[in-house]
Amino acid sequence: MKQPILPRLGHAFANQALLTQALTHRSAADPKRGQLDSNERLEFLGDRVLALMIAEWLSERFPEEREGALGKRLSVLVSAETLAKVGEALDLGAALRVPPSEGRTGLRERATVIADATEALIGALYLDAGLEAARAFVRREWAQLIEADLTPPMSAKSRLQEWTLGRGQGLPEYRNLSVSGPSHAPVFHVAVRVGQRQAEATGDSKRAAEQAAAEAWLKEFARD
Repeated sequence: MKQPILPRLGHAFANQALLTQALTHRSAADPKRGQLDSNERLEFLGDRVLALMIAEWLSERFPEEREGALGKRLSVLVSAETLAKVGEALDLGAALRVPPSEGRTGLRERATVIADATEALIGALYLDAGLEAARAFVRREWAQLIEADLTPPMSAKSRLQEWTLGRGQGLPEYRNLSVSGPSHAPVFHVAVRVGQRQAEATGDSKRAAEQAAAEAWLKEFARD
């Protein structure tokens, strides 16, 4: 099988099968093997490796910050949104292995699919060449992101919670309205309510939909 070309990867795999697996979406996996040739197991591993690499880096970069501030940074830097940005910059979508029918539906462009592949790629790098290879990749591709905002960032859900609690309005309530689409590419429709005010949004994961709903609520109702 012809291997995908990723010019920005900066690593020549000794075990090319790891790269192929990292870029194999579960829709293209072999059902006879229980889909163990998909990138899901590498994604699981890459998630943990990335968290370690970012936590290590943040501890070095912000030696005067307390755990809470570092945690906020970590949460944003390992989020699906950030992973998708990194994967898009690498053009991972074009390299993903998906069935032709799914390729025509835009599966390769879905943010969660690209985010998962990015994590899987980190897992593959770790298995192929250890922590140093994974660290080199993460520090190169996350360099601008870690320096983008020198104040600890907050997600939309955290900002909404801080806004409502600061005004004695309690915690926001999130509710799943519906889930549509195929099992490997669902679309979540979520609502968030504070008092009598509600906002809705969709996303390709429950978390993404909740973040989008929180952002929509803040734009609509957080006037002060």
